[in-house]
Amino acid sequence: MIRKIVQIDEAKCDGCGQCIPSCAEGAIALVDGKARLSADVLCDGLGACLGECPRGAITVVERDAAAFDEAAVAAHLARREGADALASHARPALRAAPPPAPARPRLAVVPDTGASQGGGCPGSRPRTLRPAPTAPATAGPAQSRLGQWPVQLHLVPVTAPYFQGADLLVAADCVPFAYAGFHDGLLAGRALVVGCPKLDDNAFYAKKLGEILARSDIRSVTVARMEVPCCGGIAMAARQAIAASGKAIPLRDVVVGIDGELR
Repeated sequence: MIRKIVQIDEAKCDGCGQCIPSCAEGAIALVDGKARLSADVLCDGLGACLGECPRGAITVVERDAAAFDEAAVAAHLARREGADALASHARPALRAAPPPAPARPRLAVVPDTGASQGGGCPGSRPRTLRPAPTAPATAGPAQSRLGQWPVQLHLVPVTAPYFQGADLLVAADCVPFAYAGFHDGLLAGRALVVGCPKLDDNAFYAKKLGEILARSDIRSVTVARMEVPCCGGIAMAARQAIAASGKAIPLRDVVVGIDGELR
């Protein structure tokens, strides 16, 4: 069947192994000093490993491959690390999450008790977020800081006049929902493009961002992304775009937790 699957360029791979922990299915292993896909059936094609490779050696392609097999993943993890591996790999977000802050909590995370784990991807694991109590607002309604339209990376023209001389914000599309300070803290004074590196073609993002940077006098790029592993792809696309533009454009990477706090 033709489906999306991870592809690793061995010529670019330096064997650092940073991609391996981000794969919840354990589909990537180091072989002879290079990261390699252990088996097609172990890769769900979502690209959680994309943002972890400092060499840009990992991409998601569409090719003929065996279907993703959750049973094969479970057997693979059990063989590799024993019975405890299933719990440790299925819930990496819970293991890595810091203890809740004692003051000013924005969101309370209520662990999901269902069996579904979002196909093994930590970014898709169902969680219920309950807004924490807050004091009544004393100021008026917040003001939008959006200064242009459209904002979707697929829709913005690469020669749009609002890119000229601008500071560019490249935001994963979940960020404005999770981060309450998005408009004043990130968007104010910046041109904006948004996208989802998990559900879209990250190679397209890198190419279009590269065209925008090449044709416009962008002063700086800020990437705002969620803490889930697959969201790192949008930061990788921005880095690739800056490299392709041939310009020395400063890059800032802002990570937002699912609790609404900046990491």
